[in-house]
Amino acid sequence: MPAPPPDTRTKSDDALPDLPRKGRGSVSNRPSHRFGVADRYEIDDGWSGNDREEWAKGRRKTILGIDTVRRIISRNSSPDIHFDRSINPYKGCEHGCIYCFARPTHAYLDLSPGMDFETRIFRKPDAAMALRRELSAHNYTPAPIALGINTDAYQPTEKSERLTRGILEVLYEFRHPVHIVTKSALIQRDIDILAAMADLNLFKATLSITTLDRDLARLMEPRAATPSRRLDTVRALTDAGIPTSVLMAPVIPGLTDHEIEKVMEAAAHAGATRAGGTLIRLPHEIKGLFEEWLRAHFPDRADKVLNHIRECRGGKLYNAEFGSRMRGEGVYADLIQNRLEKAVRRYGLDKPGRPLDNSQFRGGDPQMRLF
Repeated sequence: MPAPPPDTRTKSDDALPDLPRKGRGSVSNRPSHRFGVADRYEIDDGWSGNDREEWAKGRRKTILGIDTVRRIISRNSSPDIHFDRSINPYKGCEHGCIYCFARPTHAYLDLSPGMDFETRIFRKPDAAMALRRELSAHNYTPAPIALGINTDAYQPTEKSERLTRGILEVLYEFRHPVHIVTKSALIQRDIDILAAMADLNLFKATLSITTLDRDLARLMEPRAATPSRRLDTVRALTDAGIPTSVLMAPVIPGLTDHEIEKVMEAAAHAGATRAGGTLIRLPHEIKGLFEEWLRAHFPDRADKVLNHIRECRGGKLYNAEFGSRMRGEGVYADLIQNRLEKAVRRYGLDKPGRPLDNSQFRGGDPQMRLF
């Protein structure tokens, strides 16, 4: 009996070579293996290497799926964050920020935290209905909701899907407080309802600005708004009477930390009243994704950046300990934190903010809201 032919399959990136692709953050699309054992293999399909390489360099289309939900409010008890509940209208995020701490959530779907996270987006069309049901429960107690944490609530697909808009309309009807962090100028579309909520002390916004370098932003967060458009958005929201902060998140040692003072100055000039920053976090698969992105785009400084991150994380690329994971530890991390605090004070970005108001909540039996 003749021997079987040798297995010439090789592990691959969803049958694509590892290459930077225009308009995308990830370099690869490897499966996680944390929750499954599936793998992907490259086979000879008859196309030449040049043909395959040119195709791989092209734009990879975004695929929208549906995630049906009965409950939309997620709870957390982390001591490192200031909210205990959040809403994510989508799974995955087309902004493609290479450093995004939420990328590993796609592993739960047996999808890659790499390219899949930014190209296979799941929308939750029942989000507004589920929210109405939860807020109407007789035992629901209001507290500020963070809208868009594991995804950007104003990522590109929101322009047509309008799920965030629907959620805001329900929150406004119930007079429920909400806070949004975004990198998108699309939030300006909803200034009408956001300004009305802010007037009742039910809403505040934060724009995340990681760099003022347009070219770096294009590589690092390819489908988010440009830094200048985000600053324009800060001005538009502020002019509408909406309390607006700027968050330099993440600060990347050796890559963006030299911009701390410039980002804070630009935030103040745009009208922000508060600002802050957090150190880059690289949990689970993000460590590998971020390193390959660095070596693809900044091979001359990749080792320097990674070593600086290790300096801030006790010799590792990530340390998940509560109390230190947001700001890091050690001399370099302390230096970054001190510079942030001084810049915030220098540019008047430490103005006291009012807590959002829970007392106006109109919950319980929806029929009672008629009286």
